[in-house]
Amino acid sequence: MSVIRVGSRESRLAVIQAELVMEAIRAADPGAELELVTIKTTGDKILDRTLDQVGGKGLFVKELDAALLAGRVDLTVHSLKDLPMELHPSLPLAAFPRRADPRDALVLPAGQVQWDRSRPVGCASLRRKLQLERCFPGVEVRPVRGNVLTRLKKLDGGEYGALVLAAAGLERLGLAGRIARYFAPEELLPAAGQGILAVQVRAGAGFPWLPALDDPETRACARAERAFVKALDGGCSSPVAAYAAAEGEELFLTGMDESGRRQALQGPRGRAEAQGEALARQMRGGAHG
Repeated sequence: MSVIRVGSRESRLAVIQAELVMEAIRAADPGAELELVTIKTTGDKILDRTLDQVGGKGLFVKELDAALLAGRVDLTVHSLKDLPMELHPSLPLAAFPRRADPRDALVLPAGQVQWDRSRPVGCASLRRKLQLERCFPGVEVRPVRGNVLTRLKKLDGGEYGALVLAAAGLERLGLAGRIARYFAPEELLPAAGQGILAVQVRAGAGFPWLPALDDPETRACARAERAFVKALDGGCSSPVAAYAAAEGEELFLTGMDESGRRQALQGPRGRAEAQGEALARQMRGGAHG
């Protein structure tokens, strides 16, 4: 049996996420031989500028896509929220394991229990910045780059009064104890795909264990959220956001446009992508009315 090579970014969080997928593969196919291949991406190297200044989320996947296309790895594991909306046509997303916590979380400097709002909050997205400034008038939001551990070091070193990070990443790193509070989606609408891992393969790959990795509810949420953002042309420099929750066969989708305006739409889970597109059309129409 040939070894299945799993491609991942080099960061500790990316490796943990790849290992979670590898565990799921082993559970589905105990005889599978797996090898982790880590790859440094351009996005991991450029840390002195924000993503919209250097080319967007594609910088985190370019090298992984190249390795997958060239056959140097057999699949790649991504945080779905880090994937561009436009994917390489030969590299489909083949599985979405069950979603982790989709919420954003507030992290305070080590040892502190009170949020000092007179000091800047570090976050890396316009989506968070727009919503934080609305929820907490007067708070200064300042960009922060680097992986989660790098950002925590900057926080604990006194550069920020707090950070806002994805709860799922902190929990996967074993750092849930650093979370001072969770933001409900009604406060900070999550990024499309937040908390979801995506398994990407070459078109036509016939791994028998792929269906066992895929959670149908998570897949529906992922497709609805990404369809909404794509339809509104929400790239990495845009605050456009979407969050879907499935209840039985129904899907509840909330979207936010560039101005921070929100709308929601309910529909059948089997039409997730169409629902995302419909909500985007509804919001575009409302913007002109």
